[in-house]
Amino acid sequence: MTDAGPKTLVAYGDSNTWGAATQPRPDGRYGPDERWPGVLQRHLGRGWRVIEEGLNGRTTVHSDPVEGEWLNGADYLLPCLKSHAPLDLVVVALGANDLKARFAVTAADIAYSLGRLVQIAKSSGAGRNGGAPAVIVVAPPPIPDYRPGFPDWRLMFDGAPAKSRALGPLVAAVARENGARFLDAGQHITVSETDGLHLDPEAHTALAKVIAEFILSNGL
Repeated sequence: MTDAGPKTLVAYGDSNTWGAATQPRPDGRYGPDERWPGVLQRHLGRGWRVIEEGLNGRTTVHSDPVEGEWLNGADYLLPCLKSHAPLDLVVVALGANDLKARFAVTAADIAYSLGRLVQIAKSSGAGRNGGAPAVIVVAPPPIPDYRPGFPDWRLMFDGAPAKSRALGPLVAAVARENGARFLDAGQHITVSETDGLHLDPEAHTALAKVIAEFILSNGL
């Protein structure tokens, strides 16, 4: 905890930060205490304030021509950080929606796009005393190959499983080059057997625990 009160963290992500539910929930969304930012708040305790900024369909840098141009994560990141300043830490958990076939980008492109978000955060002046907040980039867990029982996302995510499996090392390198920390969610959690895209409650819990341990062990 700083002299000004608890440290502040923005969790900037997509539907898996918003809490898109794989099990029956009101409005198709896990409750605040089930979503990983809420669980993270419990783990970090009173020394931290965790701000959720999850949005279904959010990309890294792409204005989605089908689902909405406002899903461009780069466009919204700076005003988001400025509105919550001063910040100590930004956790960027994006990249899965970039795997949609309509964007036709490589795994390396997705990593570079995450690097662009790190640059925006680092140059935002949204840290303490107008400085740069620390940044953790969380690579998404891989999307498994389609199998019967999943909703049929094969056209929307054509080629995504192979790209998603390649993301970890690429994102790690880009994060390091841009002065950010890196955490590979795929080393700790898997997506749901229900839809092959989103997280079950247990995965939210596990991801929050890993992020909390990462933050505390690295003195962030």
